[in-house]
Amino acid sequence: MNWKIQKLLNGETIVSKEPGNSMLPILKSKQPVVLQPVTWEDCEPGDIVFCKVRGNCFTHLVKGKNVKRGLQIGNNRGHINGWTKNVYGKVIEILPVS
Repeated sequence: MNWKIQKLLNGETIVSKEPGNSMLPILKSKQPVVLQPVTWEDCEPGDIVFCKVRGNCFTHLVKGKNVKRGLQIGNNRGHINGWTKNVYGKVIEILPVS
């Protein structure tokens, strides 16, 4: 299991850095963020979450919410990854790039 998922499931708040530019200008590639454990029910559109969609882990935006399907996840460039209830953490702070 992904170490980030394990720590979040254990109730730990963690710092995560992920490569990629799909969240620009909100997040830069490898910009650190603080993730707090969360369930999908506690998230709303506009939140940035760490989740798993179709086997891939992302720190992406919540685009929609549906009681049956969970959260619709997408990046900040218009791409939609899909629906999931596998949400582990919510970004509570964006840290400066070191």
